[in-house]
Amino acid sequence: MKGEAIPQKMLSQDAYSTWLGIEILECEIGRCKVAMTVRKEMLNSMGKAHGGISYSLADTAFGFAANTHGKYAVSIETSINHIEALEEGDYLTAESVIENVKNKLGFNIIKVKRGDELVALFKGVVYRTQKDWN
Repeated sequence: MKGEAIPQKMLSQDAYSTWLGIEILECEIGRCKVAMTVRKEMLNSMGKAHGGISYSLADTAFGFAANTHGKYAVSIETSINHIEALEEGDYLTAESVIENVKNKLGFNIIKVKRGDELVALFKGVVYRTQKDWN
């Protein structure tokens, strides 16, 4: 199994991403774009989206893209830069593009956007196992 079928399968088994309301917009081998809308229950004490929301959206895009090559892939290091505060009702997209794939490691950059505005930048390193998706 490769390509878009794997992220669809992953999403169907991912209760957290489902709770977030994440949908897959585009997906191909090495790239995946997902989206969601910030809801009231995702806000922090300052009335802004909790930092974990954009992080989770980016992490989901990261995981989906990393697994499109057909092998189970798991994150081993991630980081995020929060650039803009997010509000209830904001529609966010996150696109993960695999920048570099080695035999065991993949290096991804994920841009989180509100429209055309970059709101967060996520970097991830993935470990690619030998286990096949089927």
